[in-house]
This record gives sequence, structure tokens and C-alpha cells, in this order.
Amino acid sequence: MKNNIVELPVATADGEFIARYSENGLAELNFPKSDRRRRGDESLISPAAGDLVRDSSRRLLQVKIRRWHRITSTALKAILTGREPKEFPPLDMAGTAFQKSVWNALRKISPGKTKSYGEIAQAIGRPKAVRAVGGACGANPVPVLVPCHRVLAANKKLGGFSGGLDWKRSLLAREGIRYKN
Repeated sequence: MKNNIVELPVATADGEFIARYSENGLAELNFPKSDRRRRGDESLISPAAGDLVRDSSRRLLQVKIRRWHRITSTALKAILTGREPKEFPPLDMAGTAFQKSVWNALRKISPGKTKSYGEIAQAIGRPKAVRAVGGACGANPVPVLVPCHRVLAANKKLGGFSGGLDWKRSLLAREGIRYKN
């Protein structure tokens, strides 16, 4: 159910992330944009919600999403300060079966640890799909919480990152991870 999206800001010391929720969980998390203005409140933004759910159902959904948003905010802030979150929100990430298998493998990488694209390909039983693993990492709709930043190229080289290499370097440094330039 991707038409009923609720968008909320997550204010951090690193800027304002934008979290997008479906009726089933966190669907997207976007990095701060330098030109994005800070929102004054955390009101629900859901253009299609009135058409899709009745008032009582909408109130229940809002309560659920606000709880998920508190969990998302707490988890994101923990990761940004190099700590492991105690809890994650439910995730509702749209993608192919292959992408979802990669994202599930990423969630198993412990803080402070890394895997290579090849190791992820091996872990999901597709050892020749190294480039496709990189593509799935780049398509990850919930970066930071689904830690694609912990995936490095062969020989511990940095590789790419959808949020930009500055973000990847910063997130790895916060976890004490070393890599080759």
C-alpha cells in the first residue's frame, strides 16, 4: 500500500532526515538535503489518507505511525552517534525479491563490522551477483537503519553509497571502521 504515505521529519545533529511510512511500517528514510527548510512540527502529511481510511481507522494509524516514528528517531540518532539501537521500527521496503534478500543480509552486519559485495552475494546464495548486490545496496530505501554503508568493495575499498561518499565515510568513522582509500 504505497499510495497512503505519511512523511515526517527526523531532526538530528546532522540535519533533518525525512522518514516516510506506509500502513505497514517505515518505507523510506532520506538523508538531509542542505536546501530543505526545517519543518516546524511533526504533523502528518498524507494526501491520500482521507480517501483510503475512515476517521477512526486513520486515528489508529496515526497513533501507530507516531510510535514507529519515535522508534525510528531513537534508532537513527543512536546509529549516528555510533551506538547500536535497542529497537527498530517495522520496515515496509518495496523492492524485488533479490533486493529484499540483499537488504535482509545487510541487517545481519553488526555495528563496527563490514562485508564486501562479494560476501553478501555469497550469503544470499548468488555468488556471481556481486554487481547486482551493489545495485540493491544503492536502491536501499532505508539507508543507515538497513546498513548498506557497512558494505565495502573488494580489498576493503570504499565503493559507492546512495547518500554520497561523505556520508559513508562519516557513518563508518562513527563505528570505528577502517577502509582503504
